[in-house]
Amino acid sequence: MRREAAVTTMKPTHQGHLAINGLSLHHEVYGELGTSGTPPLLLIPGAFMGTESMQPWVSAFAAERTVIVFDQQGHGRTPDTSRPMSYEQFADDAAALLRALRVERADVMGYSQGGGVALQLALRHPALVGKLVSMSATYRQDGWYPAVLEGIAGLGAAAFEGSSVEKAFKEHTPDPAAFDAYVDKMKTLNIDDQDISDAQMRGMSARTMVIVGDADGVTPEHALAMFKLRGGGDKEAAATGMLHQAPAARLVVLPATSHIGIFGESAVLVPMVTAFLDDVPPTTPSLF
Repeated sequence: MRREAAVTTMKPTHQGHLAINGLSLHHEVYGELGTSGTPPLLLIPGAFMGTESMQPWVSAFAAERTVIVFDQQGHGRTPDTSRPMSYEQFADDAAALLRALRVERADVMGYSQGGGVALQLALRHPALVGKLVSMSATYRQDGWYPAVLEGIAGLGAAAFEGSSVEKAFKEHTPDPAAFDAYVDKMKTLNIDDQDISDAQMRGMSARTMVIVGDADGVTPEHALAMFKLRGGGDKEAAATGMLHQAPAARLVVLPATSHIGIFGESAVLVPMVTAFLDDVPPTTPSLF
């Protein structure tokens, strides 16, 4: 039986808006930057999600490391602008935020759309990214089941009527036409997705952990391809039955877990992610 994460709402140590690439970008920091040898962790929420949605993950990680979260363009408390949306641009925003906070290097974990942004951040700004955790994300459009893209295509502003997404947006931008335009831009962003080549995936410097559910919107074949491209698999371990060093990449597939369901599995996943971030050496039990 899976454990339910005990969610404790934490208050950020620092929060506010910064002028980032034409945005008034809302960000939050939990803990103190520059006071620990452990790199801070940048958490990037998924599509239509704001910083408040990340509380279960912030609470789980912040006891051991400083955590940074931010609202992407049009999300949460960051107003939309006329600027086009792209995964590349969102990654550049994340990089500019880290530099504004004087963070030289961070570990990065993103969920869904946020995972795609994390991939672009590692690709476009490799010096800023130590380790990379991609959760329920793809590196190109064909990694999604076709039904996912069909579902996104059917979305409209009416689907968010009365939701926290609409409420947060209209607190800073009450114009209904602006919200309609935002939803249309988000549909285009997520249907078009991104197109990272296999060669670019192989060339990333950040050690990578790939996480999906077996009932995810991301196909298991795509997750496996990402794992392999990032150096996953160990022939020596296959031959001996033992890992002698931390693997180059890690793959996690949670059973009976959907795209939305995996976001609720912080209690299960955080220990695995923490071991990856902390370079915990593999253990081998004595069998004979």
